[in-house]
Amino acid sequence: MILETFPVGSLQCNCTILGDESTGEAIVIDPGDEIARIHQRLIEHGLKLKQILITHAHIDHVGGALRLKRLTGAPILLNENDLPLLQMMGTQAAWLGIAPPETAPPDENLTDGQQVGLFSFPAKVLHTPGHTQGSVSLHFAPLKMVIAGDTLFAGSIGRTDLPGGNFDQIIESIETRLLALPDETRVIPGHGPVTSIGMERRKNPFLRPH
Repeated sequence: MILETFPVGSLQCNCTILGDESTGEAIVIDPGDEIARIHQRLIEHGLKLKQILITHAHIDHVGGALRLKRLTGAPILLNENDLPLLQMMGTQAAWLGIAPPETAPPDENLTDGQQVGLFSFPAKVLHTPGHTQGSVSLHFAPLKMVIAGDTLFAGSIGRTDLPGGNFDQIIESIETRLLALPDETRVIPGHGPVTSIGMERRKNPFLRPH
C-alpha cells in the first residue's frame, strides 16, 4: 500500500494519495493545488489514477481537480449539494485574491453510503454536511482511517460562516456519523495534523463529552 498525505496550496489543504502496488491503481483525495507535484508522485510510484475524490467544493480542495483529470483521465467525484459552491469559484478566488481555477461539473455524484476507492482499499462515503452542504467524509474501514475533509480537525471543527455552512448541522454530522466510528480510527483532516476519533471524542472542546 502507498499512502501519502501532504499539504498543497496557500491554505495548506491536505491532499492524499492512496495506491495499491499490486494493481498499480490509485485514488487522489482533495487535489486543491500543486497538481504537477501530485502527478509526479503518481508517476514515481507507477500508479494509474482511477478516481479523484473531493470532500467538498471549496477552492483549496477542488481547485486542481480538473487539471489532474486532464493529465490522467480519471473521473472527478463530488457530492451534488456542493454544485452551487463549484459555480462560485470566481467569488471564492476573490476571497483569497487569486485567479480562479478552471472547474467543471463532476463526473459522478458522491452519495451517502456509496463505496468508492480501490478494490483492496474501499471507502464508504459518509455525508457529513455542516461545513458545506455537500461535505463528505470517506471511511476506509480496512485501514481504520477516515478522511474527514474540513468537518473535523484535531481539537476543532470546520468553520460554518461561509456559504452553505451550518453550525448545528456540523455538530450533528460529527456526533452521529464520525463519532460512531471506532476510537482507534485515524482521522486525516482537511488541514493540520492527523488525530483519532477517540482523541476527538475525549478532547475536542466543540463536542459534548461521550
